[in-house]
Amino acid sequence: MTRTARARPTAPKRATRARRLSPPPPLSRDCAVFLDVDGTLLHLALTPHRVRVDGDVAALLPMLLGAMEGAVALITGRQIKDADGLFPGAVFPMAGQHGYERRTADGSWHVHVPHAAEFARLRDGLTRLTARHKGLLLENKGVTLAVHYRRAPQLGSYIHQALRAEVALANRGHPGWRLQPGKGVLEVKPDGRNKGTAILEFMAEPPFRGRFPVFAGDDLTDEFGFDVVSRLGGWSVKVGEGATRAQFRLADVNAVRQWIAASLYADVT
Repeated sequence: MTRTARARPTAPKRATRARRLSPPPPLSRDCAVFLDVDGTLLHLALTPHRVRVDGDVAALLPMLLGAMEGAVALITGRQIKDADGLFPGAVFPMAGQHGYERRTADGSWHVHVPHAAEFARLRDGLTRLTARHKGLLLENKGVTLAVHYRRAPQLGSYIHQALRAEVALANRGHPGWRLQPGKGVLEVKPDGRNKGTAILEFMAEPPFRGRFPVFAGDDLTDEFGFDVVSRLGGWSVKVGEGATRAQFRLADVNAVRQWIAASLYADVT
């Protein structure tokens, strides 16, 4: 992994349409690498529990962590304990639930707890909602609540309408709740935290501090991270199709892995 001269990144543009973007240059040793998990490192599945980790990426990530001297963090909507289960035997710095929980490089934890009574009311309401419709899945992550409708895409509009009503009611009781859309999923979460705030926190700490930030992600939730990394002068990488404010694009999960592997290979040639 060589030290390479980098092109000056351009200012991020509005995500109004899918733009033609080039792939990112290879990573170098002075990067701080932030990676989304589902849809970026791992192929999506109908439900989060059906996602599988193959041997290629399981071997690739520890190699990257070593090459970057620990400056690699996973930035995911999953709970940290759930994401840890995908990569047994490897412990990464990680932000879970879009930044509401975070494990630093030294192993310390930071958790932002929502209003307990309002969270319980939302949980109970969404439990009843998903029980009434086949194909829906409620994922209680402890801080956020996700309704997955990938198995019932015809219910997408209904889910958005129903959850808007739930959040409006919650905000009358205790303001500060918002909706976060994703691919086949709609999440209810407290306001104020996102993948961008998590990246900022990592960048203030060793071993990330002073490095060149790079973030790759595939979903709407990752746009917060793209904005932060671009403001810091780093590289933002959109995975897959769709409008984005990122500066670069990789076609899919396989392209992400090839990009990482090529960067590692350059270190020994």
